[in-house]
Amino acid sequence: MTHRTTDRPRTKQIHLAAHFPGVNNTTVWADPRSRSQIDFSSFEHLARTAERGLFDFFFLAEGLRLREHKGRIHDLDVVGRPESLTVLSALAAATDRLGLAATVNATFNEPYELARRLASLDHLSGGRAAWNVVTSSDAFTGENFRRGGFLDRADRYTRAAEFVATARELWDSWTPDGPDGSVGEPRPFAHQGQHFDIAGEFGVPRPPQGHPVVIQAGDSPEGREFAASSADVVFTRHGTLESGRAFYADVKGRLAAYGREPDDLKIMPGVTFVLGDTAAEAQERAIEIRRQQVSPQNAILALEQVWGVDLSAYDPDGPLPDIDPDPDSTLVQGRVKVGDPRAVAEQWRALSRAKGLSIHQTVIETTSRQSFIGTPAAVAEQLDEFVRTDAADGFILVPHLTPGGLDEFVERVVPLLQERGAFRTEYEGATLRSHLGLPEPARQD
Repeated sequence: MTHRTTDRPRTKQIHLAAHFPGVNNTTVWADPRSRSQIDFSSFEHLARTAERGLFDFFFLAEGLRLREHKGRIHDLDVVGRPESLTVLSALAAATDRLGLAATVNATFNEPYELARRLASLDHLSGGRAAWNVVTSSDAFTGENFRRGGFLDRADRYTRAAEFVATARELWDSWTPDGPDGSVGEPRPFAHQGQHFDIAGEFGVPRPPQGHPVVIQAGDSPEGREFAASSADVVFTRHGTLESGRAFYADVKGRLAAYGREPDDLKIMPGVTFVLGDTAAEAQERAIEIRRQQVSPQNAILALEQVWGVDLSAYDPDGPLPDIDPDPDSTLVQGRVKVGDPRAVAEQWRALSRAKGLSIHQTVIETTSRQSFIGTPAAVAEQLDEFVRTDAADGFILVPHLTPGGLDEFVERVVPLLQERGAFRTEYEGATLRSHLGLPEPARQD
């Protein structure tokens, strides 16, 4: 890959990460190019592509319980995905510089055990580990665990914040390495708090990064405050300029209260892309991908998620139901609840009436996740505009194909970003913190 340089001064560089698709309904499994979500070769392909494109990190989502629909396993869901930290430990040997980010739940894990696993990955990878902190107040998911879904929704972030702080105490509990390269020694730790009361000695030396990078995904006021106080990266859904700028300003504006600088936290929305040789071709491809993602069966399932009642008798090509949703329904289990089902239903009805859309067409339009559509040059310009105008610091790309969905972006868009001076032409450091421009955290003695 060759690159032209530019003399145009840059104040901000774009950060890029790759999301391995699958645990969602955006993956087009019917495409003949789509392969296994279990075989290691799929993870390796996407990770090597991301590293070839000089991305900051590779991101794995995770679910702790298979979702159910009408009391049965959701048959359009991904079943059998291996555990994230296990996959990333294997990828540490297949990559050299790429960061490795695992989604791990702070509600159904314990600080000592998880801090040990993350520190181990950081050591094995030479300082490339990251932890996407998620929470759950879902009793359905909690049934898989001893404690069940005991946490109130308001308490889940207080536990997560204490969890992260406790993990950092553990990572800092070893004495510093010696100037001769000798490894430090463990010191006793003790933590007493609302959620954890633990003491002992941590079994793994301080990680190469000091602390693995902490990623947070959440848009509630509590989630934003948690991100400002504790996270290094925010994974957000704000994919438009207007909403991105508002979110960016709000979260960055909270940092000063915690003694942090704006660059101490990177905001990276999850986005999709569709490329074409012309704008018209890209739009045609985008429409076809949406049709593949939202089958007639998927449209009815999406409708049932909002309405909370069995709608299998409805024709996907017919009008939306005229009955009201059931806000207390348990028809769908394990999925994130929509906001106010009645309000969402009315918005969908209004859109359907205004445009004359069927159920299938309405779901396609309302659940569209294609963020950037156009020629490679147009997409590069749009990505650059987001970062230059403070709508984001970078992007977590979510391709619609497993595992080759990132190939075209790396081959056609990355060189254009490099020509603009908006993206690196080589890795300058070896750790994920160096890729993200984050300082090593101060040791808490």
